[in-house]
Amino acid sequence: MSKIQDIQAALNQKYYEREGEVEALLTAMLSKQHVLFIGDAGTGKSQLSSELGNIVQGSNYFQWLLSQFSTPEELFGVLSLKELEQGGVYKRNTSHKLPEAHFGFLDEIFKANSAILNSLLTIINERLFYNNGSPVQTPLMSIVGSSNEYPEEGEGLEALFDRFLLRYEVDYIKEEKAFISLLKGDNNVQIPTITLDELKQYQSEVAQIIIPDNAINTLATIRTELKDEGIRPSDRRFKQSLSLLQAKAFIDQRTQVVLKDLGLLSNTLWETPEQRNTVRDIVYDHCSDVNEVKFEQLKQNANELIELLHSDIAKDELEIMKKLKALADEVAKIQLDDATKQQQFVDYLKNTRDEYATKQLGIF
Repeated sequence: MSKIQDIQAALNQKYYEREGEVEALLTAMLSKQHVLFIGDAGTGKSQLSSELGNIVQGSNYFQWLLSQFSTPEELFGVLSLKELEQGGVYKRNTSHKLPEAHFGFLDEIFKANSAILNSLLTIINERLFYNNGSPVQTPLMSIVGSSNEYPEEGEGLEALFDRFLLRYEVDYIKEEKAFISLLKGDNNVQIPTITLDELKQYQSEVAQIIIPDNAINTLATIRTELKDEGIRPSDRRFKQSLSLLQAKAFIDQRTQVVLKDLGLLSNTLWETPEQRNTVRDIVYDHCSDVNEVKFEQLKQNANELIELLHSDIAKDELEIMKKLKALADEVAKIQLDDATKQQQFVDYLKNTRDEYATKQLGIF
């Protein structure tokens, strides 16, 4: 397994029934996107999110609980009184604050008031912080936002909500066995770590993951079907979602995206909670690869013929050999994401035919 898979396995062992949220965190970390967790207090949102700061050694991590009374100083740093007194310069000391963080966790993020909102949006979307009117590039990779509830319509938080590409509803533990393990404290797991340089290298490799045409075309089909249901994710959201697919493929140690990766977008392409189920159904209808299904069916048919070929049942060996040849030709024509697996099975069928022809029929 890769280091990322080791981290994923350890987090899944430590946090019960949080496989989707763990995948979301690692996907966001690798794709430099943002995650939103919606759920009641006490569901472990903050504890899980804080793991980002522990996993990546050498990174800066910032965490804050927002309220309607939060001030810009809490997130962005206090004004430098010295520079203000000497030159009338309104410059903030951002040390140990969000503008210098690689990862951030903002609890009750929808409590952000207007004094905070504009600067927060700019940091999240553009990775810029305007200090005394001058744009400063921030090192921010991912922010995890958390809230006990969705923002109300008309609160002016639509833009902030839209900045979170991955959105998950987090519930209490359902399975009794997992709940009992939680009470016993059986999840004392050591989480593996990576360095900041390693993460940057991984992010570079993620950006090189191939997105084949069938995935792009399927996304276009999903977009059309969503539009027919009155659901219209922005073009920006679709474009940014490609980085999530690349990160998902990287976690699974593949060099290109496959259609099953699109299942992740069931947590991306909805705009309101009421749309979640519709989006999930449409996305899931398209994230199974029809070519993969066809390959498995042809593989099953071929294995049944091979079993018949080696059985004691009376049969027409030459006819079976012809059928195996035809199946091999069909398998070779399928456009599978895993071309190696495809070729290996074609070779297997050819070798099986050749060996049987030589040993049993004496053709060669």
